[in-house]
Amino acid sequence: MPDDLSTDSLLTRLAAIVGAKNVLTDPNDTALYLAEPRELFHGKARAIVRPGSTQEVAAVLKLCAQTNTSVVPQGGNTGLVGGQIPGQEGRQNEILLSLKRMDRIREIDPASMTMTVEAGLSLLRVQEEAEKVGALFPLSLASEGSCTIGGNLATNAGGTAVLAYGNARDLVSGLEIVLADGRVLSNLSKLKKDNTGYDLKHLFMGSEGTLGIITAAVVKLYPRPKVLETAFIGLKSPQAALGLLNLAQSIAGTNVKTFEILSRFGLDIVLKHGDGVRDPLEGKHDWYVLLEIGSNEEGEPETLMKVLEAGMEGELVDDAAIAASLDQRAGFWRLRELLSELQKYEGGSIKHDVSVPVAKVPQFLEEMYVAVEKFMPGARPVPFGHLGDGNIHANISQPEGMDKQAFLDQWYQMNEVVHAIVTKLDGSISAEHGVGTLKRDLLPGVKDPVALDVMRAIKKTLDPQNILNPGKVI
Repeated sequence: MPDDLSTDSLLTRLAAIVGAKNVLTDPNDTALYLAEPRELFHGKARAIVRPGSTQEVAAVLKLCAQTNTSVVPQGGNTGLVGGQIPGQEGRQNEILLSLKRMDRIREIDPASMTMTVEAGLSLLRVQEEAEKVGALFPLSLASEGSCTIGGNLATNAGGTAVLAYGNARDLVSGLEIVLADGRVLSNLSKLKKDNTGYDLKHLFMGSEGTLGIITAAVVKLYPRPKVLETAFIGLKSPQAALGLLNLAQSIAGTNVKTFEILSRFGLDIVLKHGDGVRDPLEGKHDWYVLLEIGSNEEGEPETLMKVLEAGMEGELVDDAAIAASLDQRAGFWRLRELLSELQKYEGGSIKHDVSVPVAKVPQFLEEMYVAVEKFMPGARPVPFGHLGDGNIHANISQPEGMDKQAFLDQWYQMNEVVHAIVTKLDGSISAEHGVGTLKRDLLPGVKDPVALDVMRAIKKTLDPQNILNPGKVI
């Protein structure tokens, strides 16, 4: 039977595990942990608990299992679906477990091309440490300076390099996980081949802390491209962008590292509200692509020029600018990365993180524009994202002059409009942000019922008390 502990008694025992200074209860100290970037979710918790080691995480979870105390794990608190935020009613039976103190690099092994890192290490630090040994860790997100590798793995983050390297779960060879009862599942393997039963790491990546808490990982490193060519390209349509993607892959093969798309309205938002940005092209175009091609071959860059010349001959490319320096490359990327942040200056924004088969992206965009206008005349779609892997952030800005709250009150109705097209095209309503709280109630409408039953069975087996991130995903 679980212990029936008062709040004071529980906090005393937690303090004995992690130290009193790492059990936060003062509202001035806890506020930053209890709201997420979009301000859509605000939660309550008995305390913020900050363990400094896997052993401390295990001891905390063992105590929480004994006392039937729920645990909400959190990394950098950059998630966009509320998965890292406790519930509104959580003050009496939930703690928030922040893993940011666990930020050590346990090992870098250039020979095996792996790095063993703790969950609280920022994604940027992982990238920087890989660069120090002449290697590349390719996962890249706009929030990489503040998001953590544990959160990236728990949500199976995507980012801008999925086309070439895959999602987060493709970049890991081993994990260390603390289970709901406090046991440690230690499989920090560097092996490329291991057929000794189920590959358990894939079960926990993408589970958003509902099955176990990732405390460390062995991540894969890759050779850094010796040549990296970047272009900002103007085109007439998403269909032309798809044609250019196919052309680039036929010429450059797997050296196509990034293929991002954004609309003219999206670019206008960045140019209007961003500091120190400018349009790389002289004329205006309806759509734009940010294309990068990398190569490990020595010699003068020339592949990108071949792609662009062929694209112009095929009437796919209207204009293009090639980065002549690292600063110019960074300027191209700022046009893409600032869009999510700056869209708020156009009023309310209803966000969608969806994916469809790559070949169906143009059809999705065409039908989305029509359906959104029919549902809410004057609403302004701001689609952008990873055309190379079919993941589009189909965000919708409010009509000019409309009351912001009245617009946001239509969030779920707008979801239905966009998600209906996604479902028809055999897509997914969550491509890389996860399910969390925001999309939990949508799953029964889009997920195979048998798949949901299997997910619930796994959850019940690994977390029979439902103390790990309750109310999230399923």
